[in-house]
Amino acid sequence: MHPLKSASGSLGENLARLHLHNSSSRHSRGPLLEQQGSDDAGDSSPLVASFGFHAVTCCGYLPQDNTWTDDWPTFYTNRRLQTQIDRIVREKPDSEMGDHWLRLLPKMPHFFHGLDIFPSLLHGDLWSGNAAQTAGGDPVVFDPAAVYGHHEFDLAISTMFGSLGRPFYTAYHQLIPKADGFDTRQKLYQLYHYLNHYNHFGAGYRGSCLRLMAELCTVSLP
Repeated sequence: MHPLKSASGSLGENLARLHLHNSSSRHSRGPLLEQQGSDDAGDSSPLVASFGFHAVTCCGYLPQDNTWTDDWPTFYTNRRLQTQIDRIVREKPDSEMGDHWLRLLPKMPHFFHGLDIFPSLLHGDLWSGNAAQTAGGDPVVFDPAAVYGHHEFDLAISTMFGSLGRPFYTAYHQLIPKADGFDTRQKLYQLYHYLNHYNHFGAGYRGSCLRLMAELCTVSLP
């Protein structure tokens, strides 16, 4: 296995196609088939219409609650951010973090205003350390924290610790252009990873969590 270099653009295109696969099935089969686990005679792969996963997955060593949920804002708020905050408040303990969360919580639905979010199969932990390429130049990813979620979530951690390379983002957004509010939501999605790192590695990530939460609380939203 080799570091991701020449295959960066191919990885971006492949990831976008993965993210589009479930919604493409939705459009080809129509609204009557939009239910968890449904399929038809023309396509044996199930159409996934909820957010979550059929098994518990881990991001690092901490388990993730993947209970199927009908809408993404509720899933992300309750099964991603809330679980991380609860662990911090309970185990650190850190009441200031809890206070910041209570200020951010009422704003959560507004970050997704106007979006039609349909589940995409996500890697879930796609930073530069979880991507590489073969000797033949094919991109490879590993160590996933798989879930069906908002496709934008997969990009957030990719810029936190290094980068997957400019060709990756160019190829990705050629297939899936940025929606309004993309940059703000990237910060919201990075918050999960900073909270997760705080729970894994301690107070070195505390300042980043508080800074992001304070910044998100001041964002002007619909």
